[in-house]
Amino acid sequence: MAVEEVRLSVNELQPGMFVCRLENRPWEGTPFPLQGVMVRTVDDIIAVRRFSDYVYVDRVRSVDGTPEAVLMSLDVGGAGSRLRFSGSPTRYTVSATVEEELPRIRFAANEAQRLSKRLIDDLREGRKLSIDEIGTVVEPVVASIIRNPDAYFWLASLKERDPYAYSHAVNCAALMSAFGRHLGFPGSTLVELASAGMLMDLGMVELPEGTVNHPHPLTEAQRTLAQSHVERSLAQLDAAPGTTPLIRSAIAHHHERHDGSGYPAGRRGFEIPLEARMLGIVDTFDAMGSHRPHQPAAARHHVLQVLYRERDRLFQAELVEQFSQSIGVYPTGSLVELSSGEVAVVTAQNSARRLLPKVTVLTWPDKTVNPAFRQIDLWQQAGDGPRLSIQRALQPGAYGLDLAEFFL
Repeated sequence: MAVEEVRLSVNELQPGMFVCRLENRPWEGTPFPLQGVMVRTVDDIIAVRRFSDYVYVDRVRSVDGTPEAVLMSLDVGGAGSRLRFSGSPTRYTVSATVEEELPRIRFAANEAQRLSKRLIDDLREGRKLSIDEIGTVVEPVVASIIRNPDAYFWLASLKERDPYAYSHAVNCAALMSAFGRHLGFPGSTLVELASAGMLMDLGMVELPEGTVNHPHPLTEAQRTLAQSHVERSLAQLDAAPGTTPLIRSAIAHHHERHDGSGYPAGRRGFEIPLEARMLGIVDTFDAMGSHRPHQPAAARHHVLQVLYRERDRLFQAELVEQFSQSIGVYPTGSLVELSSGEVAVVTAQNSARRLLPKVTVLTWPDKTVNPAFRQIDLWQQAGDGPRLSIQRALQPGAYGLDLAEFFL
């Protein structure tokens, strides 16, 4: 059997990956078989970490999927969650190419961003929310995510730096849709999850200008004021007709953390509803991957590593793993350096081989732009030459590469 290895930190391991080698350590003297180990659970990852910080993953023998047992471990249908399955989880398939879906998601995302801006303006003027109107705008975004999630995330990587409040709302709506799609929730539930992503920070509108949007650390008083945005958001929701229990639950608890260190109530573990645990991960992921006054955008692959390091401290481990699977180890729109030294951008995922996405090559090995922009499926590479692989993720804008300049 052919072996295609990639070196990963143990913190990057996910269920479905096959570890064929430990770095600087033989299998002898470990509890694992000599041929390697298939990572199936968080306990497997913890066990591997006892023997090596870095491992080699065989991409050929790695698999992907969402076992029913993992869904149960998320507490789907638990007493504290509004998320339910009336039957089996929906198994979605990609029904449109990125190229086919881009015009539709571009229009839908622009409409959602316009609504996000108007909602903020309306609230500043004392006007009330309309949940039905939000659903009408969110539904086309969800429909596009169902057809092909890559299209939105590719588009988002090309957009100019819009004001954070507007782009964060739409990004979180799309991420919640993709997360829920991956877990198999029905379309109507995806609309509620996306609506929660759109609405979670509306209470920020009531805070004094500059409370959080500045480059300096918050004072204790500012932090307390900023945390009050949850209560303010809920008050706005409660005054709005059409608010659903799921939307309210997600927003009420999305700043709670797995170890009880969050706010406003210090809930922990399964005391936090599943929809809120999902929204907490999405909110953190997009915030760290966005340009803000106090921090530059981090590479999304690196943000995933941060989430992994916080497993079972800030976020439920199994849920972090499912989120990573929903967007890919190297999310669409990420800049990466290939084994050839060339820089490429991830343009689509291969759902069965998360370490081998489809990419467009942007540069020569010396990092100068190669205008050919050749497209490569890292899983199904043609030719007899050496197979390319991803060596590392790069920060947005690395080597002066502006995706919008190339593709818009």
